[in-house]
Amino acid sequence: MKEENKLIIYQVFTRLFGNNNNHCVNNGGIDENGCGKMADFSAKALGEIKKLGATHIWYTGIIEHATQTDYRRYNIRPDHPAIVKGKAGSPYAIKDYYDVDPDLAKNVPERMKEFENLVQRTHRSGLKVIIDFVPNHVARQYHSDAQPDGTSQLGTNDDVNHAFSPYNNFYYIPQSELRGRFDMKGPASESYREYPAKATGNNRFDSYPDASDWYETVKLNYGVDYQNGGTCHFDPIPDTWHKMLDILLFWAGKNIDGFRCDMAEMVPVEFWEWVIPQVKAAYPSILFIAEVYNPGEYKNYLFRGKFDYLYDKVGLYDTLRAVTCGQGSATDITRSWQSLGGIETRMLNFLENHDEQRIASDLFAGDPRKAIPALIVSACMNTNPMMIYFGQEFGEPGMDSEGFS
Repeated sequence: MKEENKLIIYQVFTRLFGNNNNHCVNNGGIDENGCGKMADFSAKALGEIKKLGATHIWYTGIIEHATQTDYRRYNIRPDHPAIVKGKAGSPYAIKDYYDVDPDLAKNVPERMKEFENLVQRTHRSGLKVIIDFVPNHVARQYHSDAQPDGTSQLGTNDDVNHAFSPYNNFYYIPQSELRGRFDMKGPASESYREYPAKATGNNRFDSYPDASDWYETVKLNYGVDYQNGGTCHFDPIPDTWHKMLDILLFWAGKNIDGFRCDMAEMVPVEFWEWVIPQVKAAYPSILFIAEVYNPGEYKNYLFRGKFDYLYDKVGLYDTLRAVTCGQGSATDITRSWQSLGGIETRMLNFLENHDEQRIASDLFAGDPRKAIPALIVSACMNTNPMMIYFGQEFGEPGMDSEGFS
């Protein structure tokens, strides 16, 4: 493989990138604290990212997600604050699969056009575009304002009297109201109500999720009856599969170059085996990268599920982190890559991303320079892709209250 074919992905948490407000208020809203915009990725900014050696930029948090910001004046339904994590919300609690997050737009009604312009600008800079696809769960109050004609809302035709039906988009706890062990009121006086309760995104099939659960999300139903031995109902093709294919084709049609698929292993491999070839038939060069943490499933998701690349988190990342922190031996690196048994060129290496602590934080190495040898290993040990998280090049410690360390 030629050197120029190596993928170097620059991941950026889009809403944090261009926000130059130095006077942020703790727990403040967008009016006080501002927000990075898609327009902040100017030709100059993208050129600097390209100079780092990046080939791809992963814009994290593009698709519209639940938020405490009120966009009713733009005909966007508000979300109950009790089921939004943080003021801005989690980019992994999708509330409209067919829309762009309004926080990221300079002009909210033009948000999709601004995204299309961002894709064009990125391509002009010689970089390719990756966005998130979040298939396992959605925001509790999911509602698409922007979905195309001829498609139906998730859950519209569900029979809520059944805990599981292969024809449903969600899982239910029949005759039960959601009684979450978290603050159901939030700052609003009126409690959040959900009846019947839906199963929570992290496979919680009761009506009592707590604060450590993904309580702001609901699990999507791909035809697996988890409460009855995980029996699979894939014939006929479940309705959720068709809806997800439509969503992937919608975004692929925006001229993007790849999807980073969130918690891909929580969705049955049979779905990926069905959907990825269909998307690639229409868009042959599009990439699919899976967030997968179970090494026992790696080959399944690569060869059966048809993914191009998988996260190397529990292997190389964990090994290099332990070596960097003096808790492991460099000989462990050999064991780590040999354990992959021939799929090492299909693994995405990284030392930082939005889920992990910053190298420079007190909870990792305390000094970004200590990880330079690990970074060389991560980047040069093979021809496989490698990822940098924005700010990593500056040794960002992420130790302030907004850093979540």
